[in-house]
Amino acid sequence: METTLRGVGVSHGVAIGEVRHMGTAVLEPPAKQIPAEEAEREQARARRAVEAVAADLMARGNLAGGEAQAVLEAQAMMAQDPELIADVERRIAVGSTAERAVYDAFASYRALLAGAGEYLAGRVADLDDVRNRIVARLLGVPMPGVPDSDEPYILIARDLAPADTALLDPTLVLGFVTEEGGPTSHSAILARALGVPAIVALPGAGELGEGTEIAIDGSSGEVFVDPSAEKRAALEADAAARKAALSASSGPGATSDGHTVPLLANIGGPGDVAAAVEAGAEGVGLFRTEFLFLDDSARAPSEEKQTAAYRQVLEAFPQGRVVVRVLDAGADKPLDFLTPADEPNPALGVRGLRSLLDHPHVLRTQLTALARAAEGLPVHLEVMAPMVADRADAKAFADACREAGLHAKFGAMVEIPSAALRARSVLQEVEFLSLGTNDLAQYTFAADRQVGAVSRLQDPWQPALLDLVAMAAEAGRAEGKSCGVCGEAASDPLLACVLTGLGVTSLSMGAASIPYVRATLAKYTLAQCERAAAAARATESADEARAAAQAVLSGE
Repeated sequence: METTLRGVGVSHGVAIGEVRHMGTAVLEPPAKQIPAEEAEREQARARRAVEAVAADLMARGNLAGGEAQAVLEAQAMMAQDPELIADVERRIAVGSTAERAVYDAFASYRALLAGAGEYLAGRVADLDDVRNRIVARLLGVPMPGVPDSDEPYILIARDLAPADTALLDPTLVLGFVTEEGGPTSHSAILARALGVPAIVALPGAGELGEGTEIAIDGSSGEVFVDPSAEKRAALEADAAARKAALSASSGPGATSDGHTVPLLANIGGPGDVAAAVEAGAEGVGLFRTEFLFLDDSARAPSEEKQTAAYRQVLEAFPQGRVVVRVLDAGADKPLDFLTPADEPNPALGVRGLRSLLDHPHVLRTQLTALARAAEGLPVHLEVMAPMVADRADAKAFADACREAGLHAKFGAMVEIPSAALRARSVLQEVEFLSLGTNDLAQYTFAADRQVGAVSRLQDPWQPALLDLVAMAAEAGRAEGKSCGVCGEAASDPLLACVLTGLGVTSLSMGAASIPYVRATLAKYTLAQCERAAAAARATESADEARAAAQAVLSGE
């Protein structure tokens, strides 16, 4: 009998197939004692296992490229953390086996993360994955991960570690459903980059029986268990219609009455450029530069290395707009040479621009590298600062850009509510705004973007978040300056129409979402988008806002 479940749709598309569950996590090793003379051998075993797992994660990152590479390299650094390794060796010295010492040391570090504030809870899943891989290697059992199958399937998991998501084979994994996670989690972002339909935050997903046939709609978040022939036909027809609409849509982003809305790509490095170009991106709306800084947490990359990487991206869009975000370190992206190690709540501490202003040489080197990379190119380079709180922050960044001799537009990201509330003040110092809706939602609702339990507050349809977007867009209009969105909100085609109606001037998203957004925008006039935006803001919840906008655009 057909039943319907609902989670949070995070990656467009429809998939129909049989359930396969993620491999079970490594069992807890027994707590047995070893003789003192075996301690040195066990310590060596532990070190070899750690290095092997770190090398495997780095190799997976090299294969995946782009944003996935940055995430996996961060996990490899986590595996090799000197304090963790020292803790493992101390535990072995007093009688633990290598596998038990690893298990207990990671458990201790896990508790520290959980106690450091909700923001870091999202890193716990990554930490657990690293622990499981090291323990599995020490025990000589298969690594936890996606199941082996010769036939395509829909993957079910409590959560997906970045190492698993990054290398999913879309010819076998038709889609995936997880119990945990949120719309801005690593897995959701990587799923959109892969173009794999995905649903997260679905309670009870793990109870779906192995081999059960299900259908998933990554747009609506619906899971149909044992779908009827009629439901299958309806979903397949809908998927075919979407595919036809995507094929028919091309060119610059615009509403049906010709109001232009440039559609740009979010990229994590040169590895993401090809997909952005293929999707028809009109430029880059968010170039995350963190990937360059993850190779070595002890020091910043040289100016020469940065220049080469930046130029590779700039050359791919010779006449386009490329918006580069300078290094956003801190919180869940700590760097030894830049961020404090003892902050009680890193998400509310020295993060983003604050870190760079405390280390002006790091900022100056990056800005100088960007200036060199753009020399002789017709590209429209724009550079923005993360985590701008007020006009003083914006001025400090603009001054640093001018001092570095950077000939580009200077901008500020709106990720903190204060920047949205005082956007006109911020725009006295910079030339554009870019709304990072992921963090803006997180700070507006005090809801960690990686915690599934508060995912409803991370929903970008929340009316309060739409109000802040409208305020920033109105400030841009009043000052005659642009105000784009580069958060994951832009990847939702219906919400893209609402954002356009709110006055946003450009939309930037993962490359795989660009055709969906282009096709949807082209169906409606600017006036329809404005009415949908007003209807959404007049509601009291994310679900009501989504339904109200849909009703307006469908003519109900």
